[in-house]
Formats: sequence, structure tokens, C-alpha cells
Amino acid sequence: MSRPGLYGGFGGYSQDKAKDNKPPVSRRNQRHRMNIVPAYQCLFLPWLLYCAVFALLSSSANFYRPYLCYATLAIATLGVLALGWTPLKILLGRAPMTSGPNWYGFFFVTMAVALVLGTVFGNLNFSTTMIKYYEYENLDIITEASPLFSKGEQLMDAGRVMFGNNSVLDTRRSMGFKNMDTYCVAPISVVQGGVTMPLESYDFWAVGLDCCSSNAADFSCGEYANQNAHSGLRFMGDGQRDFFRLAVQEATAAYGIKAEHPLFFYWVQDPTAEMDSFKSEGYKFFLIGMLSHFAWQSLCVGLALAAFAKLGYA
Repeated sequence: MSRPGLYGGFGGYSQDKAKDNKPPVSRRNQRHRMNIVPAYQCLFLPWLLYCAVFALLSSSANFYRPYLCYATLAIATLGVLALGWTPLKILLGRAPMTSGPNWYGFFFVTMAVALVLGTVFGNLNFSTTMIKYYEYENLDIITEASPLFSKGEQLMDAGRVMFGNNSVLDTRRSMGFKNMDTYCVAPISVVQGGVTMPLESYDFWAVGLDCCSSNAADFSCGEYANQNAHSGLRFMGDGQRDFFRLAVQEATAAYGIKAEHPLFFYWVQDPTAEMDSFKSEGYKFFLIGMLSHFAWQSLCVGLALAAFAKLGYA
């Protein structure tokens, strides 16, 4: 038998037929290259949007020009909604599916999440820290005030007040008003010849929460023990002011003194440093939020890449 016949070369199982009878290679096992540019866009653009919205709502624009601030936010919202048009058409079958990984839907969802989170945390940061700084910055600085000669109505627009080196807290006339928390007040007076002077009207009061008792003169709020503290940072809490007024009314009744126009202050050495601490807290929260959202966005993009890799894209 000839060698071709030995191997079935004539009319038998030829090599050409063997090639023809091989099962087709499944296209699912073929890996395609993934375009990495959309992945980087999905990583950085939502994060930048989050940072921009967070910064906008924490900035002075939200204090001085809130309408302009929220108009800008509305434009950003319309832009994000426009990004959802393409994935919606694909979902409804009105646009062809792409041959590669479909990043349209992922990009729209993460941009929407970034917008919502930036709005929520930006407003939270503004209401808890930055608004206090902007309020103090918008008020006057009084460098020379005396509890002996100055009146409360003269310092209505004051945010930071330096009362002079002879100013002290008259803790003997302090008082606490109990209503869930204890609202503590102590009049700011002056010392002359080592004696705390009585005043015609006690218009300036140091305040604090839960730093005294309601039945004894034992005020220990703020920098009450600091010998160099002679200044006040204006108390700005509208919801608690009425309770401090009640504490002042109890003090005037108990000690037989007058308070014609009481103003409330945190007793500190450096009111400007105290004011700046609110801004520092706001910057700290913004940095934490910025890093946290970048970690979140990186996780989402990593999971999307892993999912696309399972579909056969390298």
C-alpha cells in the first residue's frame, strides 16, 4: 500500500477534511483590548465634579450670593442629566450597542452620585463650620471696649471684642439655667485696685454649656482660668440665645443687678484664632471628603474593570 493510502490520503480521512471538521473556536474565548481612556475619564471626572460642588457649597459664595451658587448647581445638574440620554437610548434599543465595554451608563450613574454627595456634604460642611467663620468675618472687630463705659447697643455689630487688660469675669455673679443642658452665664466686669467694680448695667456676658451648676456660682466655661484672656468671640447660636437670656434674668434677680441690653460672648484670649479654627475645620472636612470620594470612585472603576474583564475584554 502506498504511503498516501496508508494514511487514508485517497478518499479517506485527509488532512484537509480534518481541518474542515475541527470545531470552530468560540469567540467568547477571544479577548479584546479595552480602551483605557474611558476608564480614566470615569475615574477623574466624577471625582472632580464632587470636589467642585463640595467646594462651591462650602465657599463664601454660598454665604454672600446663595442664589448665584444654586443657579450654578442647577446648571451642573442639567449637564449631568444630559449625560443620561445616551445610555437611556441604548437601554430602550434606540441606539446601537457598542462593540467594546459600555461606559456610558457607568459614567452617568457615578456623575449623578458625585453631584448628590457633593451637594449633601458641601451643605453639611457649610452649616456646621464655614458659616460660622463667614458670620464672624462679616461682623466688626472692636479693639478697645470697656464693660465700665461701653453699652450693649453700641456693640450690636461686633463679632470680636477686646475688652482691655483690666477686664475679668465676675464669677461671683454667675448663674446657670437648667433646661436639658445647663446654660451658664457670667458677667464681664473690670478690676480697679484689685477690686471687681460694680457696674451700672451688666451688658456683656460670657457663656457656655454644661460648665457650671444651676444652684451655685461656679462658672468654668471657656478660658475662664486664663490670666491673659480679656476678649470675647460673639455667641451666634440663635436657637440657644433665649435660654442664656433666662439665665441672665435669674442672675439679675438673684444679685440685684441690671442688664439692659445683654450680649453674649465666648471668653477667649485670641478671638481671631478661635474664628479661624472654624475655617480650619471646614478645610479639614473638605480634604477628608475629597480623599474619601476618590477612594470610593477608584473602587467603583476597579469593579467595573473586573466585570468587563470577565466579558472578555483585557
